[in-house]
Amino acid sequence: MINLLWLQSGGCGGCSMSLLNAESPDLITNLEAAGIRLLWHPSLSEESGSEVIGLLQQIINGEIPLDILCIEGSMLMGPMGTGRFHLMGGTGVPMIEWVRQLALQAQYTVAVGSCAAYGGITAAGDNITEATGLQYDGDLSGGLLGAGYRAGSGQSVINIAGCPTHPNWVTETLLQISLDEFNADQVDNLGRPRSYADHLVHHGCARNEFYEYKASAEHPGEQGCMMENMGCLGTQAHADCNIRPWNGEGSCTRGGYACINCTAPEFEEPAYAFTKTRKIAGIPVGLPTDMPKAWFVALASLSKAATPERLKSNATSERIIYPPSKQKHDKS
Repeated sequence: MINLLWLQSGGCGGCSMSLLNAESPDLITNLEAAGIRLLWHPSLSEESGSEVIGLLQQIINGEIPLDILCIEGSMLMGPMGTGRFHLMGGTGVPMIEWVRQLALQAQYTVAVGSCAAYGGITAAGDNITEATGLQYDGDLSGGLLGAGYRAGSGQSVINIAGCPTHPNWVTETLLQISLDEFNADQVDNLGRPRSYADHLVHHGCARNEFYEYKASAEHPGEQGCMMENMGCLGTQAHADCNIRPWNGEGSCTRGGYACINCTAPEFEEPAYAFTKTRKIAGIPVGLPTDMPKAWFVALASLSKAATPERLKSNATSERIIYPPSKQKHDKS
């Protein structure tokens, strides 16, 4: 068995709520099958108060081995770097100090969610709490533990980014660790597990036919592609939300919401309104990943010229008006 400790810091707890929706198998079955013993989780464990403090101290003292340290929520460094905006209950010690000491004992340190990875929503606006990630501050290396931090395994912090994370991103990463199959090659340039970050939200999107013909929605609730007018960043966002839908059913785009690229650093501070596509001379600024601008403009013009009337009408409708029909062939 390997030991896992889960702590929550500055955040909403949404990643834990998402994790509890793990299916086929459920979370507890997943952990048992992977040989993972949950030492403590603030929502799933019975221990509290002095029992938890005693457990943490034993880990820090090296009396209980810590294989995986999972942190959910951002690190609150304020005021003025003291961390005293967030003291662990009953200790008078800032959460950041507990995390620093525990991270020294961990074989793997995992940031669960974009807050723990990069600062996330908690770091938005004026960031008066001085929120940061474990090893990143936005897209800059550093964070609480510093760019040079390595866990006992030699691995830097694993950033399971997302707001919230898909439950399978978490359980899959934990399973890889338990099988001793996780190493530096398994993460991308921002520390995200490649099992999901090597994909784009665009892959498998139910609106891809509209995207191909640039048949675009103009208002919320319409069927068309949301990239051109409604701020969708699915062609740039690294995640597989539409390949393995949430709870087997949905994703943001399937529900009619534009992708806001929540697995990326600083998604919480967009340069433009979430629901509007920023354009220059009528061309979207956020073009698909790896596509040259000239190619996109040329292909978009050709696609729009060839758009079937069925797609043009359906794109700006709240439901499918014209279903696909069999093409009639000239028999003469």
